[in-house]
Amino acid sequence: MKTSKLAGLAVLLAAGFAQAQDVKLNAIVEVWYTQMLDNNLRLDKAEPNGYMSNPSLNAAFKENQFYVRRTEIYLGSKIGDTLSWNIMFDPNNSGNASTYGNILNDAFITWQPTKDFSLKVGQFKPLQTWEASMKGSAFVNFYDRSMHARYFGDKRDRGIVATYGFGDPKGFSGKFNLGFTNGNTDDGSAGKSNDSNAQKDVVSRLEMSYGTDHNFGVYYREGVTNLKDSTMVAGTGWSGAGYVTVPSNTQILDNKDKTTNLGAYYVYETSKWLGSVEMINGLLGRRYPSLYDTTTAAVKRQHLDQKFLGYTLTGIYKMGNHWITARYDYLNFNQGDDWYTATNPYTTTVATGAATGNDYSPKYTEAILGYNYIFNPAKATFAKFKVNYIHRSKNFLQPRVGQTGEQGGDSIVAGIMVGF
Repeated sequence: MKTSKLAGLAVLLAAGFAQAQDVKLNAIVEVWYTQMLDNNLRLDKAEPNGYMSNPSLNAAFKENQFYVRRTEIYLGSKIGDTLSWNIMFDPNNSGNASTYGNILNDAFITWQPTKDFSLKVGQFKPLQTWEASMKGSAFVNFYDRSMHARYFGDKRDRGIVATYGFGDPKGFSGKFNLGFTNGNTDDGSAGKSNDSNAQKDVVSRLEMSYGTDHNFGVYYREGVTNLKDSTMVAGTGWSGAGYVTVPSNTQILDNKDKTTNLGAYYVYETSKWLGSVEMINGLLGRRYPSLYDTTTAAVKRQHLDQKFLGYTLTGIYKMGNHWITARYDYLNFNQGDDWYTATNPYTTTVATGAATGNDYSPKYTEAILGYNYIFNPAKATFAKFKVNYIHRSKNFLQPRVGQTGEQGGDSIVAGIMVGF
């Protein structure tokens, strides 16, 4: 039998299998055009601390660009009454492997023996942040998710989650989720791989609602390093210019790069209004290794117990096809201003490579004003045109040679998203 005939037979078999299982297919395509309003950024440099460089400094920081943001394809099916599977992949990720990993985003199996209890196992977003883990891409009403959602929530990990539902859907109801995941990602990578570390992260989320208008909840994550104790003890701690006091090997080992998230959210949504607030804090931990990187000399994390804080406020007014949107976004990677150097590492030439006097504290803000045209208000997630003006704080980018002063880089981003 020729190869073409074998391929044709495989297609027919796959089609028959899909029909027998009633496989559901959905997809989303989103395309941007970005225009930065500071033409000095043609040869821009990343912000000096490295916290936001990748992946959070996305295409919206280019001077101007046509950009394919998403090409997400969803497949799923139920097998009997209690078992189902879901897959989501994005072929667009193949050109961004260092940032997003492989093209497979979600791949999990769900067993639901009763209406109130389920188990999910596989690769998925591990319960962190409301915007990233509970709202799909079709619900994103701005050029992209908030900074803390992109950085802490829009990730994947592999593990298992148990969910228990309770209450009356027409009144007060909720779900409690508890899971264990590999935790092998440092949150600067995609987390779509197997791991070799023995420890696992604990993730949890309590999500509640009152009627259809009010949704609120809390979530938590905790983990430690994926390094062996021997690897951590062999390290020399932090060293380099400006570091007069550094943690000992014993302190590094005892800390184990502990990583935590603790967040809460509230969302109010009607046919006319959407308002939300979300906040997250915790320890940076293994997101930035405790050992000084002698290859890149990039410490980034300034203290073993360095804390972060992020929050976002959103308001949307819906007028049929026309939505007015606004968002304020804040993310501080060193909330306690903790460091081991004799002077502030974010304002000196040694730490930033920029002229003394510039403040590159990792405290980033975005204020966004936008407009959405909804092609079909009855199906708002199916197709929308979005345009956003983004006003950024001035510490996102540092000057290139010949420039003076911080370079924030305000942008206008226009995009169209279509799905089915």
